[in-house]
Amino acid sequence: MAQDPPAQDQMHYEAMAQEALRGVVKAALKRAAAPEGLPGAHHFYITFKTDAPGVSGPVDLLSKYPDEMTIVLQHQYWDLAPGETFFTVTLKFGGQPKRLSVPYAALTRFYDPSVQFLLQFETPATAKAEPAEAAEPAPEAPVDPDAPNVVSLDHFRKK
Repeated sequence: MAQDPPAQDQMHYEAMAQEALRGVVKAALKRAAAPEGLPGAHHFYITFKTDAPGVSGPVDLLSKYPDEMTIVLQHQYWDLAPGETFFTVTLKFGGQPKRLSVPYAALTRFYDPSVQFLLQFETPATAKAEPAEAAEPAPEAPVDPDAPNVVSLDHFRKK
């Protein structure tokens, strides 16, 4: 007896789930943007695709991170404005304030280390990518104390 082929997901449940989880990020950013700011020890590491449609910021900053960038919202962030489809924030890089605009669709990770809460997202580029073969990790670059405070989340990822 032949089995029927698996039904095709015409509801696109995975995309709906990704969108709902991005709503969690939006709600968290709205709380952080409130006059009270972040409660307790909460702070956010937000990773996004710098080449995603709608991402904007200073060219010199985005060109340093041609693929992905992680920003930290903890003590020093200004003018956080979470909108319906994107958020904007001002952060200091090399002592200079710089404004970023990031669509929620560009997010790849959201992490609150104070409570070990991690969300990982697929972006259109990563969703269509073929599975990569295991590659050797790249050597870590030397740390420049005057460089922007961008943190890699590799050691937080579950393997």
